[in-house]
Amino acid sequence: MRILSPRFPLFLAAVSALGLAAGSAGADPLPLLPMPASATPASGAFTVATGMRIGVPASDAGARVAARLLAERVKAWRGLALETGGDAGPIRFVRDASVAGREAYRLTVDAKGATIAASGDAGLVYGAMTLAQLASPDTAFGKPARIGAVTIADAPSFQWRGLMIDVARHFQPIEELYRMADAMAAVKLNTMHIHLTDDQGWRVEIRKYPKLTSIGGWRTPPSTGGPAPAQKVGGAYTQDELKRFVAYAAERGITVVPEIDLPGHAQALVAAYPELGILGDKPAVSNNWGIMPYLFNPGPKGIAFVEDVLDELMTIFPGTYIHLGGDEAVKDQWQRSPEVQAQIKALGLKDEEALQSWMIEQFGRYLEKKGRRLIGWDEILEGGLPQSASVMSWRGEKGGIDAANMGHDVVMTPGTPMYINYTQSLLPDEPPGRYDAITLAQVYNYDPLPAGIAADKAHHVLGAQANLWSEYIVTPWQLQHHAFPRAGAVAEVSWAAKGAKDYAAFLPRLVRQGDRWERSGVHVADSAFAVAYQIEGTRGDALRKSVVPLTLSTQAGYGTIRYTTDGSAPTLRSKAYAAPLSLKPGATVRAVAFDASGNATAAVRSFDTSRTALLMRESSQMKECPAGSLGLRVPLTSESTANTPAYNINLFDTCSLYPEAPLDVAKGYRVEVVRLARHYGLAHEQRMVKQHYNVSDFGELLVQVGCIDAAKRRAAGDKTAQPIAAGAFPLPDPKTAPQRFAFEGKLPAMPGDADVCFQFTSPTTDPYYTVGKVQLVEAAK
Repeated sequence: MRILSPRFPLFLAAVSALGLAAGSAGADPLPLLPMPASATPASGAFTVATGMRIGVPASDAGARVAARLLAERVKAWRGLALETGGDAGPIRFVRDASVAGREAYRLTVDAKGATIAASGDAGLVYGAMTLAQLASPDTAFGKPARIGAVTIADAPSFQWRGLMIDVARHFQPIEELYRMADAMAAVKLNTMHIHLTDDQGWRVEIRKYPKLTSIGGWRTPPSTGGPAPAQKVGGAYTQDELKRFVAYAAERGITVVPEIDLPGHAQALVAAYPELGILGDKPAVSNNWGIMPYLFNPGPKGIAFVEDVLDELMTIFPGTYIHLGGDEAVKDQWQRSPEVQAQIKALGLKDEEALQSWMIEQFGRYLEKKGRRLIGWDEILEGGLPQSASVMSWRGEKGGIDAANMGHDVVMTPGTPMYINYTQSLLPDEPPGRYDAITLAQVYNYDPLPAGIAADKAHHVLGAQANLWSEYIVTPWQLQHHAFPRAGAVAEVSWAAKGAKDYAAFLPRLVRQGDRWERSGVHVADSAFAVAYQIEGTRGDALRKSVVPLTLSTQAGYGTIRYTTDGSAPTLRSKAYAAPLSLKPGATVRAVAFDASGNATAAVRSFDTSRTALLMRESSQMKECPAGSLGLRVPLTSESTANTPAYNINLFDTCSLYPEAPLDVAKGYRVEVVRLARHYGLAHEQRMVKQHYNVSDFGELLVQVGCIDAAKRRAAGDKTAQPIAAGAFPLPDPKTAPQRFAFEGKLPAMPGDADVCFQFTSPTTDPYYTVGKVQLVEAAK
């Protein structure tokens, strides 16, 4: 297997002979992320060492900030202490009006030193980040860094390069926002969109309405069967906290965009101020994930309330844009309200969608008067897009294409591939998240300028953004795991010129940046680089033949996989993987990929080929049944801070499939049952939830062999087709039973492999049941 692709961009190949890695005899490509617009090599080199001074013009406050950030990054990433202060030094920051663009910069490195020139403050900061990256190839921490002479002229392709952090579903401490801002600035991401309110919490202090946070900022976790947890969870940021953070982010070239979601996702608001709702009831702050029915009241009191909130937000967030949501607002409450229906009639509007459009228009005009602009999710297109609005296109690209062609600014953030709250891979050790995987390559290959936008409207595409919705992101570690390293792909997608990307060339640069993030205290997931195992054929075939044909691979296809079969940790001396392995059951394979520098690219992953292990499937190895998708990977409890256990579930049917069970080998089974909270707001999709008739008080677990085949035969017209019953276990009272328990049973003797379904029939008003693990046994107990 090749370690690195030869398909590097021409400018990287041109500088590969400059010896950019300190202490290395070989030549590395420029270790930069995102890839700069141009780089012209020259002869000679410059060595950065501890004690070196950074020169800054005395009257240039922006340059002083950039110099401080350069010193901080070089200290963190390379272990070198640079001196700041004074207007002279081998490293210099200068203003140059010829460097056009607020974020553009020119970095010149020669034998005498390094000069960062820019016309704007952001350009100076980005030049500092580039120089810090050049000084930190991470091969000789604490030693002087030799940088080959080069001139880099750089500017972004898009003005909006963003990450959205959802602190409404699970509150993150303010310190985590600081850490994320540093990590974003390192790769020139410039917009942090913070989702501050939702059904599950209101996270920003509004002084005129204190109950928004004192009541709306806290919720009771959902029950898994027994009494609801007594201790509430939540939190909120004070205005002073946010002002300090916004200033900190601004120094790093990052604009913070606040989001207040309305008219939907408003249950926390209505819980705090029922008079701002529709029906006058007082709900609790929601502990359900999904879509809740509570809407904001668009009458005069509600409009005045939002304007009050906007006034206070504008004192905290000085950026151009205020995000007002507009997504997933089911209009049932508006449809059932005589007051709202009278308002629609009085305004001469067609329907509730037009009312939302009218409401957005009011707020857009209000913000325009204050010198600001409104942006919302693409649902604000419904009912007619207000002229004042900009759009974030999340339901695919169509909303963004339509809006741009209508002359509105858009940010492209389609759920696939820009929802990075989806897991990074299908590896069994992924923490909770949305499931299926959105891979590093998918994010990298995204083009923010989709086909369908007219050439003369292309300037309306502001850029791209990745989103981190936090229903299943509880801790800072989990937030970072989902964000990194995919945020590096977002950075390059939204910075590099169209046609300038090269995934193979990107990977070694991303690995370098991952090292820098880790040195800064940020967790970086290794999912794309970790070894995954796949048995060729079925497990039953492997057991029958006593030969396990095992394929090893990594998602990124980067590095050389080396492995052992004796349980020891692989090293550079271990055998390189070149073809599928053929093993006797009982061996434990351990493997990891190494890069060209001899560094492991991920943690070692193991695979147990024992007969017991081959007959066992955990939740992540189960499949959906009889149809649908295991689209969520959820924790044991909604507020669990542990990364494991996690369970793959189908919201719409409590059924898990053990595929290709070898019934000529296995004689029995032991199934671990897990009871989870059923806390999902499905709105009109509630009708899709499959209800099975329960014949005991709390339902049963039905174990059925050949269930998928029987369903296919029935669909083809065979009304007599039925699965074979292999177990029926009454479920215990969820109020008193433990959250995890097990059942054992026998399997029918059959030739070959067959599917086995584990179907729960508990009422949909009860908690959600799933399979944690199934162990087949070769001798029935």
